[in-house]
Amino acid sequence: MAVTFVDRVVLHLSAGAGGHGVASVKREKFKPLGGPDGGNGGRGGSVILRVDPQSTTLLEYHRHPHRKAGNGAPGAGDERNGADGDDLVLPVPEGTVVKDRSGQIVVDLVGMGTEHVIAAGGRGGLGNKALASARRKAPGFALLGEPGEDVEVVLELKSLADVALIGFPSAGKSSLVSVLSAAKPKIADYPFTTLVPNLGVVTAGSSRFTIADVPGLIPGAHEGKGLGLEFLRHVERCSVLVHVIDCATLEPGRDPMTDLDVIENELSLYVPDASLGGRPLSERTRIVVLNKADVPEARELAEMVKPDLEARGIEVFVVSAVANQGLRELTFAMARHVDQARAEIEAEAAAPKRVVLRPKSVDDKGFAVTKENGPDGVFFRVTGDRPVRWVRQTDFSNDEAVGYLADRLGRLGVEDELFKAGAVAGDTVVIGATDDAVVFDWEPTLQAGAELLGSRGTDLRLAESSRPTRDEKREAQRDRYAARAATQEELEAERRSGLWHLAADSDDDA
Repeated sequence: MAVTFVDRVVLHLSAGAGGHGVASVKREKFKPLGGPDGGNGGRGGSVILRVDPQSTTLLEYHRHPHRKAGNGAPGAGDERNGADGDDLVLPVPEGTVVKDRSGQIVVDLVGMGTEHVIAAGGRGGLGNKALASARRKAPGFALLGEPGEDVEVVLELKSLADVALIGFPSAGKSSLVSVLSAAKPKIADYPFTTLVPNLGVVTAGSSRFTIADVPGLIPGAHEGKGLGLEFLRHVERCSVLVHVIDCATLEPGRDPMTDLDVIENELSLYVPDASLGGRPLSERTRIVVLNKADVPEARELAEMVKPDLEARGIEVFVVSAVANQGLRELTFAMARHVDQARAEIEAEAAAPKRVVLRPKSVDDKGFAVTKENGPDGVFFRVTGDRPVRWVRQTDFSNDEAVGYLADRLGRLGVEDELFKAGAVAGDTVVIGATDDAVVFDWEPTLQAGAELLGSRGTDLRLAESSRPTRDEKREAQRDRYAARAATQEELEAERRSGLWHLAADSDDDA
């Protein structure tokens, strides 16, 4: 049988990687060294979950669970930045709950148009134009783009209905939905006819609410028996629970009181997500519907057990979905309880909430250095967002880029913390907390060959000397004229004194 409804999937999502920056030098005619002009890489595309009114199931993600956003383009010379990667927007039904693999709720997507960035794209690397500064005029390197996030999440669809119709299979829940609303669920005379939750919209006077037909529950549903465990999650958001009890069943051991007790036990054993703000199912408003009263024996049984159920403080209605009996009273009773539940929710939302601010500690350095024992001996691990990000951006085939990384780590205070932790030259240092962490032998002062040409990121050929002022130029010109005149006078004095003479055999006109 083809699958047409899916309310739980596991998604493998990958955001796009950022484009690499480029190291380039501007070259024009008569300007062979015009300075750095490398552009930045583009941002990687993000994966976004967005509530879409046209989406009703997670079937598409069941068929294609692996999704990836676009990568950012690399930069280019002449200060041209790379294009950003395309974001991947995944439409999901309203009421979708996103969890990580450990079961912790990441986000609850409620409200049309609500969206959440589930996997952020990587930052683009800076080109050498953006890395240039007053002290670093000619960087010979650029930063690499960061990889995008890879996440694995679980999507669970929990229907947003006000009223849930629950009960044993073939109790008449689908029939009630079909006569109370415009929904047309499948109806047949065999158990487990309903395989997916059916939603319908009901109007009672000025009230308008939705009801959900939850697939039949049986004993052990909270443990996965039957279809109950798969669809009990659709009851979590419902404010009113309506027990639909079959008074015309001929199964042995079945009667209205027993059916109610069995379903109530299953509801009490099911634990909803407390982080969603939902109360335990046992605390929800209850209504009991004694169905199939068009059968004479069923009506007699319903009238017999009704006083016992009302003695428990439960509102009871004797109805017949087929004969359309008692439905108006039931509809207005559900509307009354729904309006009351909505008023309570609005009051809670309007109540002032205390905002707790947790600023960072003054001595928070943004990283941590720990001493650990590994298979090859003791090593030191550096963790923190900035050190890990800087390592990912570094091109280790470029000595100047490696030196730039060393400068950044030194200014951050990583070397000082390594000294405090007991590290000495030659010890193994690991930057990162994952398997792809960078491992190197630590040297307190890391230097690259580029420093021999001057400060890191400088080029002596691009060093600018101070430009003389107009008065300084005039003074220099006067000094040159005076020096020339003094030289001429000295030569003329030597000639007159006879120090210069012509050879005897030379021609006077020579």
